[in-house]
Amino acid sequence: MKEAAQPRTEAGVAATSGPLPLRVVSRSAETIRPPRRWARLLWILPVLAALASVAAFLLHPTPSGHTGQRLRLPEGNVAALAPAGVVLGLGKLLPQSRLLTVAAPFGAGDARIAELRVREGERVDGGEVLALLDSAGSLRAAVAVAEANLATREAALAQTRLVVATAREEARAALARAEATAASARRDLDRAATLNARGAAADQVLDQRRLAHQRALQDVARARADLARYGFEELERQADVALARANVEAARAELGRARADLDRAVVRAPGSGTVLTIAAWPGERPGAEGILTFGDLTGMIAEVEVYETEVGALSPGMPATLTARALPHPLHGRVARIGQEVRRQTLVDASPAANTDTRVVRAILELDPASAEVAARFVNLQVTARFATGGRP
Repeated sequence: MKEAAQPRTEAGVAATSGPLPLRVVSRSAETIRPPRRWARLLWILPVLAALASVAAFLLHPTPSGHTGQRLRLPEGNVAALAPAGVVLGLGKLLPQSRLLTVAAPFGAGDARIAELRVREGERVDGGEVLALLDSAGSLRAAVAVAEANLATREAALAQTRLVVATAREEARAALARAEATAASARRDLDRAATLNARGAAADQVLDQRRLAHQRALQDVARARADLARYGFEELERQADVALARANVEAARAELGRARADLDRAVVRAPGSGTVLTIAAWPGERPGAEGILTFGDLTGMIAEVEVYETEVGALSPGMPATLTARALPHPLHGRVARIGQEVRRQTLVDASPAANTDTRVVRAILELDPASAEVAARFVNLQVTARFATGGRP
């Protein structure tokens, strides 16, 4: 007959009614042997410490007095070590005319673009029309009105000159007739006085001749007053002509103002160059970025930012090499000008370890013809410039 199952004890042995042999379990082995997880951590910690030491060495340059290498910006715009005797800087490729943002003319107000007459990549001449604003129609009408007003005032001036010239000649003729009549009346008066003195003419006749002479003198005075209205020998100095000429000048000024307003609706090229980027299209109001970006690509330069501590190693005429991953081959040029102002860095390296709050001096590089031709296809490209200083600090 089988015995009933008994409950198990902590030692894992079934309980029986009789005496059982004691089983001693030793736990010393479990306390001495470490688990596998902790063993792996013991191997990883030294590796992490070594990596931290390497990173600290790469992120901090050696002292200036050390003969080794210093941390600089290399090809590819990634922070790394540069050899001694080489100065590096970040730069960008630009036209000699710089990148020009063509905006709407001053006073255009809230006008929108009505027509674009150029495309991206198109070369234009200076003064050529690039775009028209929608205010051009009303402003053209204002110009037409001003032109008509000017024509009317010019016709009035011509008419005034003719009238004044004719009236002046008539006044001169009237004065001549009056003076001739006065002279004749004077002779009649003298004759009547002589006859009256001899008793051959009555006093009544003498009085009539005297009255006729006085009237003739009055006519002479009146004719001279009429001629005085056209008092100057030069026709342009006559009052009516001067007034008509002033009206013409006012109408011409009004036409000039209307044409100036019309020019505000026409966007012209500031010079010969190439349309690089169009920022506003027909129906849009130009914003802060303007209408388009413009530049003369026939001459290219590089604007490079060099650390203030290393700019002393540069000099005009020093050769430089420009590299970037986008370029098919390195570009070459020479230092044309070195700035005199220390400024805040604007070009930032791609490495997260790069210092983005440094002080730099800008240097302008002139590219050789072959390099300028390549650079014209990569306007505003960020490049790395290498200057061989010949071991100078």
